[in-house]
Amino acid sequence: MSCLCYAIGLGNVWRFPYLCYKNGGGAFLVAYCIMLIVMGMPIFLLELSLGQYTGVGPDQVFKRIAPLFSGLGYCCLVVIYLITVYYMVIIGWTIFYFIESFNAELGWGSCQHSFNTKVCFSAVEEAKCNSSEIFYNFTCYPVLNICQEGGYKTSINRTCYNEDGSSIRVTALVNRTLSSEEYYNNYILGLEGASWDDFGYLRWQNLMCLVAAWIIGYLCVAKSIKTSGKVVYFTTIFPYVILTILVVRNVTLDGAVDGIVLYLTPQWEKLLEADMWGNAASQTFYSFGIACGSLITLASYNKFNTNCLKGAVVVTAANAFTSVYAGLAIFAVLGFLAKQLDVPVDEVASDGPGLAFIAYPEAILLLPLCQLWAVIFFLMLFVLGIGCQFAGLEAVNTTIVDRWPKLRNYQAYVMLGICFSCFLLGIPMCFNGGIYLFTLLEWNTASWAILPIGLLEIVSVSWVYGCRRFLGHMTSMGMVMKGFTYWFWWTCWVIVAPVACIAVCVFQLANYKPASYGSYVFPEWADAIGLMIGIITLLPLPIVAVVMAIREKYKLKEWIVPLNTWGPQNNKSISQEILTTDNQRT
Repeated sequence: MSCLCYAIGLGNVWRFPYLCYKNGGGAFLVAYCIMLIVMGMPIFLLELSLGQYTGVGPDQVFKRIAPLFSGLGYCCLVVIYLITVYYMVIIGWTIFYFIESFNAELGWGSCQHSFNTKVCFSAVEEAKCNSSEIFYNFTCYPVLNICQEGGYKTSINRTCYNEDGSSIRVTALVNRTLSSEEYYNNYILGLEGASWDDFGYLRWQNLMCLVAAWIIGYLCVAKSIKTSGKVVYFTTIFPYVILTILVVRNVTLDGAVDGIVLYLTPQWEKLLEADMWGNAASQTFYSFGIACGSLITLASYNKFNTNCLKGAVVVTAANAFTSVYAGLAIFAVLGFLAKQLDVPVDEVASDGPGLAFIAYPEAILLLPLCQLWAVIFFLMLFVLGIGCQFAGLEAVNTTIVDRWPKLRNYQAYVMLGICFSCFLLGIPMCFNGGIYLFTLLEWNTASWAILPIGLLEIVSVSWVYGCRRFLGHMTSMGMVMKGFTYWFWWTCWVIVAPVACIAVCVFQLANYKPASYGSYVFPEWADAIGLMIGIITLLPLPIVAVVMAIREKYKLKEWIVPLNTWGPQNNKSISQEILTTDNQRT
């Protein structure tokens, strides 16, 4: 259940829809499903099996399988640490929205605030205008006036006409912005006017929400796996109830079918774009939580004969279903908004990480008792987000107490130190320009740096240790590995998954583009910082290898031979049998 909670979270509800929207809907859905099968599920099962078989965390498992990969576990932990830093910022936003949802009037449903601009569009306020008006410049504005300002003579049914018969929809003359988008960018983030050169000021309301997020997160994990294990039952089931309510409501909206068609109809030419495959691969890693060490940590608590093969298949199916389900809710409301704005679906809103905080709130406005549903929805987002943090924090905590066993009796204090350090690193993202740093972290950790780590995990097991031998270990844990099942996983681990990882890494490198947020392309120096962050996540591998070369003085062959400590920790008979055969490859 903990693995299911970890693998199904904000990545499905928040990240998947905006990447799908950014990459043309249906085409991304196809690419994502392919990556799910050839990369996601194989690496997911690999990590579960490694953790369950050895009973140790990521810092030890790769060291024991081959000293050459001793630093790989630390690479995983650096990634999950950085992801946790910015992930809690998102949870802080959900707390902000949750508190604002108790207002008598939902702030994102109106354009009558000081942070709104004259191009603000509100579906609620537009409904008050007659057929010869649209909501513009904070009021119901005559269509004829807009037409004349645009050089046209007359108007009929929100269409402008000239004497020569030429016409244009009035919405093409005024580029309106959703009130929920202005609410998110101008009120929640305070982004207006901010840039990398003018980062702005600390937004105290955002900081307080981040503090609240970390306090709650710490209280949930302070007692280690025992506490979080009880909480995940609620955090896993509750979101599906809320998503179902939103899907049922959204698909009945006028124009929803247009959004659903974009979502489910692939633009096949998009499949030729390297960026889309890179995004699909990174989303697969992100949504599964693979190459972060957390799954290895969770699986290390399993009983030796747990059927993690069955668990991998179930989680993969649930992960895919949740992503598609959440996307359906998003694209249905985007279709509705496209009809209201009279623009194509792919032009409704910006395709950045804030999409979920724009589309979902717009959908909530259309529900009866919208304040109540807003409270429930943002509680759901909070539950999804906080549930995903348990495994990441536990992975870092386990590594520290395994490295210094005397700290085992002080795990609550160790966890407090981890949470506090993450909180300090998250403070810059509470400034006006904090979303730019957020974007930089998100792109350079979860989007590309995580891929080579996943590749090295596969290589260490299937190429260096021996895939046949590892499949034999899975059989010793009670999993059936015969016939088609055996050859399917052998092919995935030895050929398909490594080739897919290499191909995506090469494509991303060959088609590298500077990071951006909306239309704002980051300056070169900021982009360079992002690249350094990504490189830092990979540095533990060579650094630890150099340290071990100095300390241990291994012979060349010993770098790729398992240590004597490799094998199950809680099954001496099996462990002894493995130790007698591990000096030979199969």
